[in-house]
Amino acid sequence: MSLTQTLYLNSRKLWAIIPAAGSGNRFSETELKQYQKIQDQTVLEHTIQRLNVLPLAGYVLAIGAQDNIAKSLNFKNKNKAYFCLGGKERVDSVLNALNYLSSIAEADDYVFVHDAARPCVTAQCLEKLVQTAILENCSAILAIPVRDTLKFTQKNSIIERTVSREQLWQAQTPQISTLAILKMAIEQALANDVVITDEASALEYVGEVVKVVQGRSDNIKITYPDDLELAKLIISSQN
Repeated sequence: MSLTQTLYLNSRKLWAIIPAAGSGNRFSETELKQYQKIQDQTVLEHTIQRLNVLPLAGYVLAIGAQDNIAKSLNFKNKNKAYFCLGGKERVDSVLNALNYLSSIAEADDYVFVHDAARPCVTAQCLEKLVQTAILENCSAILAIPVRDTLKFTQKNSIIERTVSREQLWQAQTPQISTLAILKMAIEQALANDVVITDEASALEYVGEVVKVVQGRSDNIKITYPDDLELAKLIISSQN
């Protein structure tokens, strides 16, 4: 059964949120990573193109107040694009987008959040993630098993011990839940000053079941300048 059929039978829609208001200082103090070019398209355009292989009802980009680029880009299915003001932190941008969605989506619609600077995620991973959330009635994230040996160090960089990597996963995005559950989880976590590093950490805080769906190591997040060069190679290889 196709994903479209599955959503239809559940009478629910699928939405995407892309927080894109961050300054990305680790990449550059002057240039935003989401607007760097790969094969004549910005990173953000590549990301949106990947997400639109899914039967999205729409997608919300949370952008900065001074951003005069995003709305001018040639996004795929631009008629489904919505924009809202981002926040100070990533979680604030996500919550702003959830509040925006609350006026046009249903509480039990599925919503996934994806990093603006992850342009290499594959259609197969996206579909597997959404199917898992629907068929198993749970929240879910893409992640990959930790491969390398992990070391726990003291403050002066001296190794204290080796950490077992068994049962350890490296979280990626997208991360999916329903609109109502994700909004409630983030609001409660923020109200109690919980550190939210991703959507799953908020969902974990309120006791929501979150399942790991194995992704791929090429679903990289562009954080540093050399990540951009790697993303160019990955996209060229995937094409």
